[in-house]
Amino acid sequence: MTSTQPPTSQSGQIKVMDLFAGAGGFSAGFGAYAPEVGENPFTSVAAVEFDAAAASTYAANFGGAHVYPGDIARFDPTPFKGQVDVIMGGPPCQGFSGLGKEDPDDPRNDLWQEYVRVVSKVHPKLFVIENVDRFLKSAQYRDLCAASNTPGHPLHDYTVIPALLNAADYGVPQARKRVIVICTHKDFKTPLHHPETTHDKNGYESEAAADAQAALFRPDGDGSRKPRWVSVKGIFQRSEKLQVETGLREPREGEAPLSHGVPGHYLTTDLHFGRNPVELSRARYAAIPPGGNRKNLRGIHYRLNGKNEIVLSTDPGYRRLKSQEHYLSTESWDNHNSGSGDVMGRLRVNSPSVTIRTEFYKPEKGRYLHPREPRPITHYEAALIQGFPERFKWFGTKTDIARQIGNAVPVGLGRALAESIHRFLAGQD
Repeated sequence: MTSTQPPTSQSGQIKVMDLFAGAGGFSAGFGAYAPEVGENPFTSVAAVEFDAAAASTYAANFGGAHVYPGDIARFDPTPFKGQVDVIMGGPPCQGFSGLGKEDPDDPRNDLWQEYVRVVSKVHPKLFVIENVDRFLKSAQYRDLCAASNTPGHPLHDYTVIPALLNAADYGVPQARKRVIVICTHKDFKTPLHHPETTHDKNGYESEAAADAQAALFRPDGDGSRKPRWVSVKGIFQRSEKLQVETGLREPREGEAPLSHGVPGHYLTTDLHFGRNPVELSRARYAAIPPGGNRKNLRGIHYRLNGKNEIVLSTDPGYRRLKSQEHYLSTESWDNHNSGSGDVMGRLRVNSPSVTIRTEFYKPEKGRYLHPREPRPITHYEAALIQGFPERFKWFGTKTDIARQIGNAVPVGLGRALAESIHRFLAGQD
């Protein structure tokens, strides 16, 4: 097995290990936490990431000396025993994702056992697992709980507390639901619980509304004194100031990838590029109204005029055209009223986005069309929705970077967990 060595850290710092680190959404959130008094208390002592592009992205933003860019099964955590306060990470969840049928034999499901192996060797004060909601119904989660209740098992030392959290409840402009399992060492009298929410779907929108709502607030819990969920409106106000490029620019200089041959680096602002959609896709984008989706395509056709411009059957003058007619919907879409209404959907500008997944640039995969413009959202917009800064550095191909963005823990959710962990550990001193 291969290991890195723990770096030296100042007394009082909370030492963190990031497993299945990806681009570093968890680490970015912990780094963004600003306590009321003093400096950020967290320092990263180790990060493990198998994907070469994601490991290079992580190293470019958080330092490469403590990054292990390889298979976690070959990572030796023994040098870190007693040197880590918090282990965090999201074992790959596609094996039991709600997007497909659960496959108990999917090797990705077993990667959580490697997470547990590292925890058993390092013995941190806390460890945090992030995963999809179906994780709570999986055999892997049942095994985790059984281990916690089995005397003699290394995980018997930990209290397991799960919760299904929505990133929008923590100020993230994205309604992304994920299971967060917090496991606290039983040396603590009480375990750490999940952070209190900071935002509410039905919260107030302005200071005046807040004052009015406060007057109606009752001790029995009715009403909310929290601000309303953050919408994507601000994201698109920022992106409209940039030109949408036709492709990914040439890599910037001055930052070498952790692994040879990985393209990059790029800044988040370099990721505002579009696709080259086929004619049918462009016609569909033009036909879908704000807030609409695939159902708005029913009964609509298009033709090309003499300038090869798309003219919809809802437009004046359409019937005068003699060019070939094309139908915008599909037989499957026409015959199914149930099912996802997010397919070919536009993001709602006054609401949080839907979950940003790894193929957010394909509107046939979900509600990923720009709120107004005839195009899908860009990598830049998706990264901002996830909370990544504009100066964040990225490595990889367009597909690599999209996967890193979609797989990341939202930075704002990571920050909320960091605050909760800091307050908990500081209260034990």
